[in-house]
Amino acid sequence: MKKAVLLVDDHGIVRSGLRALLEMEPDLCVAGEAADGIEAIAQVRRQAFDITVLDLSMPGKDGIDTLRDLQRIRPDMPVLILSGYAETQYALSLIRAGCRGYLSKDADPNEIVKAIRTICAGHRYVSAALASLLADQLAQPVDRALHELLSAREFQVFHKLASGRSATEIADELCLSVKTVSTYRSRVLEKMKLKTNADLTYYAIKHALIN
Repeated sequence: MKKAVLLVDDHGIVRSGLRALLEMEPDLCVAGEAADGIEAIAQVRRQAFDITVLDLSMPGKDGIDTLRDLQRIRPDMPVLILSGYAETQYALSLIRAGCRGYLSKDADPNEIVKAIRTICAGHRYVSAALASLLADQLAQPVDRALHELLSAREFQVFHKLASGRSATEIADELCLSVKTVSTYRSRVLEKMKLKTNADLTYYAIKHALIN
């Protein structure tokens, strides 16, 4: 039986390219497409997929939020992040957040197919770039980027604060209290040795974590 793939990307041309790539494979089929996180969640509620291939940068609900919601709704469905951001920027944080693999969009098409097959077989997919990051982290753990010290939820709050969201907006989006968001903000600032939201934004821009 072919593995059912859900493609989530706000660019139709990207989804079309991935569909054409996967339709050439005898064991894979694109069973659904979504242009944003809200549409993806609606589809996953309606039907089961063997894997979701998810973009990070989308309007409205971004890939980080969508990943967390997909894990809550379908905890057994693996997610492969396919992003315009390089592995060095997001991969380690999102692997810790629960995705089963991370590839940048400039990956070779054969590697994308290989990653999907590997993840559908129940394994994580570690690209050469991610393997190098992991090796560097083991060799020099003190040199980890500050945002890599954050937990999955802290990273999610950090990304929203850096993008200009207020505590009230973040609380509404994540179904948390404003007090809880403020607590996460304090932890993020402490771990990253920063003082203000503006510092978080500057850090995120410097490390290409936001556009």
